[in-house]
Amino acid sequence: MALKNFAFKVLKKDKFARSGLIETHRGSINTPAFMPVGTQATVKACTIDDIKKTGSQILLSNTYHLMIRPGVERIKSAGGLHKFMNCDLPILTDSGGFQVMSLSRLNKIDREKGAIFNSHVDGKKFYLSPEESIRVQLGLNSDIVMIMDECPKKTIDYDLIKKSMDLSLYWAERSKKAFGINPHKGLFGIVQGGLFKDLRIKSLNELMNIGFDGYALGGLAVGETQQEMFSVLDDVKEYLPDDKPHYLMGVGTPSDILGAVKRGIDMFDCVLPTRSGRTGLAFTWEGRINIKNNKYQNDNTPLDSNCDNLNLNKYSKNYLNHLFNTNEILASMLLTLHNINFYQELMSSIRDNIETGTFDKFHDKYIDKL
Repeated sequence: MALKNFAFKVLKKDKFARSGLIETHRGSINTPAFMPVGTQATVKACTIDDIKKTGSQILLSNTYHLMIRPGVERIKSAGGLHKFMNCDLPILTDSGGFQVMSLSRLNKIDREKGAIFNSHVDGKKFYLSPEESIRVQLGLNSDIVMIMDECPKKTIDYDLIKKSMDLSLYWAERSKKAFGINPHKGLFGIVQGGLFKDLRIKSLNELMNIGFDGYALGGLAVGETQQEMFSVLDDVKEYLPDDKPHYLMGVGTPSDILGAVKRGIDMFDCVLPTRSGRTGLAFTWEGRINIKNNKYQNDNTPLDSNCDNLNLNKYSKNYLNHLFNTNEILASMLLTLHNINFYQELMSSIRDNIETGTFDKFHDKYIDKL
């Protein structure tokens, strides 16, 4: 049977907010979509089966970390990343550009060679060029591949951001050439330019001239305020192509997501729901709950009375408080699953409200609450 080509279509618009559908040969993805993060080929403290039960339709994995451990050849020998981690959902892999920034103490940047860095695990030297990043992602058999870019730290130095943006555009051209023609996979460009409107628009226009299957906003979630992030999205929302998915990388809180959807974003990823779940922070429709707080020691109500999926309501705040305060592994498992489920409930409600033309009302109700 022939594989389905990668495709995207908008189903409904409510001003700039859009609901849509990404088609891949591994399945369809309803947008706006949230991608749980499986950095090391696992969503921490969760099984793939449980992740699927939350309504998650796509996962994100990390090129940099998988390249270092266990290595792309080992994953290829297992039949690719999906078989390796027993996942039949579509998988997006980032290019490694963010780690080039976040682990900058271990690397240097060369225009032609890419990022030259020492492994944070054993000090081994690696070269991550645009071509190598694409080779690794294709070796992993990712369904959505990200171009190699340089993700600069937050700065108001215009010249520094422009230099970084120009390098990312050069690497974008090389990434596109290395990717070649593969209609069954998506290749996304990454818009850079910091907090500067003219650079963001220039980056987007140049990427559109090269031609990609989707367009991501990178260089955010690096220390800017929420309003600064929203301002960047306001700057570019009228220029983003209607017929391609728009992806905001590494974001974010529920209120970040609501504000970004209002500005035309279709795809999100963030470690926040899983990382918070492991540290006792729960996201609920009534706001955030630190389950370690002593006030929950005699509270026998569920975390979120509005949640009835996966029987998560059968665990009381009292019990979860006990699990965390005795360092039980089950605590991380239950709260992580709860948070991912909440994020997927949020995305489903966002899509429903776009469909009914009530997204602004929904946004205004929850933007300061979540």
